[in-house]
Amino acid sequence: MKKISDNTYKTFFITIKERIKKAQYEALRQVNRELINLYWDIGETIAIRQKEHGWGKAIVETLAKDLQNEFPGVSGFSARNIWLMRNFYLEYCQNKKLQPLVAEIGWAHNIVLLQKVKDNIAREFYIKMTKKFGWTKNVLIHQIDNQSFEKYALNQTNFDKAVPVKYRNQAKLAVKDEYTFDFLELADEHSEKELEIRLVNNIRKFLSEMGGYFTFIGNQFRLEIAGDEFFIDLLLYHRYLKTLIAIELKIGDFKPEYAGKMQFYLSALDDKIKLKDENPSIGIIICRGKKRTIVEYALKDSKKPIGVATYNLSKRLPEKLKKYFPSSQELKKIIEDLK
Repeated sequence: MKKISDNTYKTFFITIKERIKKAQYEALRQVNRELINLYWDIGETIAIRQKEHGWGKAIVETLAKDLQNEFPGVSGFSARNIWLMRNFYLEYCQNKKLQPLVAEIGWAHNIVLLQKVKDNIAREFYIKMTKKFGWTKNVLIHQIDNQSFEKYALNQTNFDKAVPVKYRNQAKLAVKDEYTFDFLELADEHSEKELEIRLVNNIRKFLSEMGGYFTFIGNQFRLEIAGDEFFIDLLLYHRYLKTLIAIELKIGDFKPEYAGKMQFYLSALDDKIKLKDENPSIGIIICRGKKRTIVEYALKDSKKPIGVATYNLSKRLPEKLKKYFPSSQELKKIIEDLK
């Protein structure tokens, strides 16, 4: 028998392992699809019979009791869950676009969307993001509570031309239009140094607000170029994107020259700090305020990936941003681009 080399066998083993994982994933996805279809059919049948016979809520209690007796030990047939099946069907039975999508995510995820999200375009966004990035139920809840859809639709970056297609959507998700720093307990009047120190002192809450994939590298990160020293306010690392994230903090409105300075930092990071297997660095300029047209012009010809965001010291998407919210047609185009 011919001896098999270690490298040959290793490649062979990896191929088999990946095939098994793919089969397991497909099996789980098929099971989930069948479960969602089952719940849809139950919800549809209840809704039709209620309409035909005038049955009220009592039918759900009776059905739940009988199903639990018929299938002891099988979960999912509580009165609450059966009522949710009926509401699930009624919510989507007229929506031909979302009907096939809801089977792509778990039942628990669907219930979260049913209860916490009322806009169908927003639901489509969260369904696609859940499927694409494997969000758990708790991550989905966090994304909704954090108004990720609104902030994704509003965010100002040049990522469409400066970030490779393969991780462009995740990069957009990594940069919000506004960050909420309500945990800092800062007065309205504060310095950039105070803001930086408070963020570092509350690093866990800060990283949570930034998103689940960020890790902290350091503050006042030193770069030496041609004998001169330069300091980046905060340097983070995004594990999913595998990229350095440079953050500059400004307590006033955005100014065009901030983009030029950030390009300088990103070029230096890519040349001196970035590892070979990491993606190009990304910059986030976080200001107290911004004029959106000025940001658009400042980023228009930039070849380095930069996002400009604002920060707020209290929760809530400000009313002033509503006038910048994309139209219904623009939102549909944004969601359609999420492959």
